This record gives sequence, structure tokens and C-alpha cells, in this order.
Amino acid sequence: MKHADIWNAIDLLAKASGLSASGLAKKAGLDPTTFNKSKRTTRDGKQRWPSTESIAKILTATNASLDEFISYVEGKEGSVPRHVPLIGFAQAGAAGYFDDAGYPTGGSWEEINFPGMTDRHAYALEITGDSMDPVLRDGDVVIISPDAGVRRGDRVVVKTTAGEVMAKTLKRKTALSIELSSINPAHQDRTIPLDEVEWISRIVWAAQ
Repeated sequence: MKHADIWNAIDLLAKASGLSASGLAKKAGLDPTTFNKSKRTTRDGKQRWPSTESIAKILTATNASLDEFISYVEGKEGSVPRHVPLIGFAQAGAAGYFDDAGYPTGGSWEEINFPGMTDRHAYALEITGDSMDPVLRDGDVVIISPDAGVRRGDRVVVKTTAGEVMAKTLKRKTALSIELSSINPAHQDRTIPLDEVEWISRIVWAAQ
């Protein structure tokens, strides 16, 4: 195992999370310069290893597993471009495109190449509407990871049992409901009872 393999894995994890290396460090509560190129070697040119503590923190911050990180290190699935289904909001709201767990099913969609993704259930979704404007605009493509954990502050896509699909920020989750907020102030926040939520999945990357 080489120094470059570990640093490359950190870069791939950041990319899969829609972040720069400095953004990943900040999200993990580290100094934003922790993963800068200049920090990867000493002043006399010797290569440095990232600390195990910093790696543990970025795995926690991104809800990534150790196995996923190792796949990036080994240059396996995480570093090889793979095809993910591309689904529109209208398709996402229709019957037959997802199973009960929120995984895409069937094969009547387009596909795009996306590197650095180990979730075999991941898919791309084309945003419709302006509730997340200016962060996510109408026509932007986001990558959804159904297997990624969801927590407060995450950008998510939610499908209701009535077939409504929306991209929001998870504000709060209780035993009875989820509270969702829109970045665009022209759109009101939403509170949806859990028994009306068909599935909720985290946005792990956005084309911005």
C-alpha cells in the first residue's frame, strides 16, 4: 500500500460526497487544510500518511463504511466509472421505477457514467422545480445513494405514498414525522408523517 493510494482514496471519497478535499475536511470537523496537497509531504519532501483519526472522522461525516474506503484505496469499484440509471422526477413519482426499499428497478431509463460510487443501488435524478434554487437548479443532475445513512442537515430526495417526489434538506426526523426545508425562501417547509413517506434517500453528489 502506497501513500498515494490513501490520499487518492480520500479524494475519491470527497468526490463521491460532492465535496472538495478541503470541504470534506471541514465537514468532518477538521482543519480545512488537512488534506491539502501541501500537507501530503514534509518540508524535506518525505511523504506523509493521513492520521487514522482524520480517516475515521471523514468516514463518520460521510456515513461511508470502512469497506467502501478500502475499495477506493485498492482502486476497485470506487475508482472505476460505472453506469448509474438516470431518472426524471416524473418517472420517480410513477409506479414501477422503485421497489419498496427505494431501490431503482426495471431498465427503461437512460444511464450515465459516474466514478467513485460503490453503492450498487445508486442512481442519478434530474431535478425539477426551484425549491432548492440556487444550490440545486431545475435540470441539475444529482446522485442518490439509497444505502447511505440520512441525518439532519443532509440534502435528500423524498417520495411520498401519494407519488410526490421532492428534493429538500432534512431539518428534523422524529418517531412520527420528518421535517423538510427548502433553500429557496419562496417555498414553505414541509412536515410529512412517516406513514406517508414511501422512502427517503440522501443526495451524495450534485452537478454544480
